[in-house]
Amino acid sequence: MSSADPAISVRGLSVRRGGRDVFSGVDLDIARGRVTGLLGPSGCGKSTLMRATVGVQLGVSGEIRVLGLPAGSRALRRRVAYATQSASVYDDLTVGQNLRYFARMLGAPRGDAERVAALVGLEPQLRQRVDALSGGQRGRVSLGAALLGSPEVLVLDEPTVGLDPVLRAELWELLRGLADEGAALLVSSHVMDEALHCDRLVLMREGGIVADTTPDELLSSTGARDPEAAFLAVIEARS
Repeated sequence: MSSADPAISVRGLSVRRGGRDVFSGVDLDIARGRVTGLLGPSGCGKSTLMRATVGVQLGVSGEIRVLGLPAGSRALRRRVAYATQSASVYDDLTVGQNLRYFARMLGAPRGDAERVAALVGLEPQLRQRVDALSGGQRGRVSLGAALLGSPEVLVLDEPTVGLDPVLRAELWELLRGLADEGAALLVSSHVMDEALHCDRLVLMREGGIVADTTPDELLSSTGARDPEAAFLAVIEARS
């Protein structure tokens, strides 16, 4: 598979849940070596789209290929990482025990737990139980688990929720470094200002993609001074 090929290719995606259509006929490509921001208000379908790309969403039709393979393929388990909004870690284990357990499950290199703990700023908490951590710290443990084994594709659902401004800035610096090393990142947020950290923006509203652009193009095309005003301008133009 060529490095120029998209890491994630979505064609004709439709998702039906609870007797209603969440998506219908969505097409989308996610490039390697880029941070793609999936932005929009809560409830617009961001999490559903992310679950579909990693093969864990029910009621899906259409074609989704990740690294050239069908989404959810067994061969992708060590190549694709997914961090949900809720921290997926064991509260009765320490940070280090959580990371070392997941590292063994993935077959990650020896010492990888300590490597990712340093990346997400949790080295001082390695011996602390997760249930003694703050919500933001628990989220960073979950993110650290997603980084184990250096996956080629990272799908991160609202990773900055609960982080203070300093930690948020550090996290975006980390994500930028991963993209620069060649990883494909799909990162969701409902905070429009975070659009400025992304290479590409996919703006969503009510289960549809309303814009597929870049931060500079979004601001210049709408004449807005900030991403939130630009998003509102896009919505108004489509109404």
